[in-house]
Amino acid sequence: MLAAILGLDIGGANLKAFHTGGAVRIAPFALWRNPAGLTNALRLLIDGFPPAEALAVTMTGELCDCFPSKRAGVAAILDAVQTIAGTLPVHVWLTDGTFTSLADAREVPLRVASANWLALATFVGRLDPTGLSLLVDVGSTTTDVIPLKEGKSVALGEIDPERLLCQELVYTGGRRTPICALLGGQVAAELFATTLDAYLVLGDISEDASDCDTADGQPATKAAAHARLARMICADLETSTEADRLDLAARVAARQTEMIAEAMTLVAARLNAPPSTVILAGTGEHVAARALAATGWTPKVVSLRQELSDSVSAAACAFAVAMLATER
Repeated sequence: MLAAILGLDIGGANLKAFHTGGAVRIAPFALWRNPAGLTNALRLLIDGFPPAEALAVTMTGELCDCFPSKRAGVAAILDAVQTIAGTLPVHVWLTDGTFTSLADAREVPLRVASANWLALATFVGRLDPTGLSLLVDVGSTTTDVIPLKEGKSVALGEIDPERLLCQELVYTGGRRTPICALLGGQVAAELFATTLDAYLVLGDISEDASDCDTADGQPATKAAAHARLARMICADLETSTEADRLDLAARVAARQTEMIAEAMTLVAARLNAPPSTVILAGTGEHVAARALAATGWTPKVVSLRQELSDSVSAAACAFAVAMLATER
């Protein structure tokens, strides 16, 4: 029987939790706007979860510009974790693929920072323990493209600046990326709409009227997405057509597909052969699937959404860090 571990992945825009009993929860939280509110947000996140023997923690929120440095960001996040943990042990995941105690993690903050990708790569590598594989995890903000050989990460980069340079980290995601970051001078250089809106009107993301984590604070519905997309072409619903807005959404999807497919091709080239298995994960699995189709490869495809669930795939790093912690 698995140990009862509660995994936390603490990002700058979303908080994710997975309990080894199967419970999973994702909550939007704009850490950069309210760093003092993190402790309470984490309490709300885990409220109602089954009891746990320990917490397993990873993070990316230390990059938020509310913190003067990554070191300060890690310290602030660990402070919040310590408060909610109480007397529970806390296992903090590091960029060397090991866990350490909360106290020791404070001594190596730059090894704590943005290590979540490696937790997921370490866990899912077991799905192809003998071949060459590629993990493509498309989140709301960023995409990880991780090469695996015989189940082990063979990534060139360890920290995010290195990972950006070698395209193992692509700073584009399925919900929060501003459209102007993808299409440049073809659209207004304003945060009027994001990739969420493109995929809403294209039907890749389901409507959720209760979700107002959008560019204008209006609901994540097709109607509201059309209004946001209209602003991107300096228009509104009266001065643009549905065809105009669908064309814009299609161009957004095509550009994002191109970016991720290019990164996949470059990273896979270091394996010296096309991957035999491609593992798809994240809230933007639909984006990863588009990119995979664009490569022309015909590997075995493992979708965490299909194998586990939509919510576990979206909280894949929290899931992975919890499962890995059961082996301690």
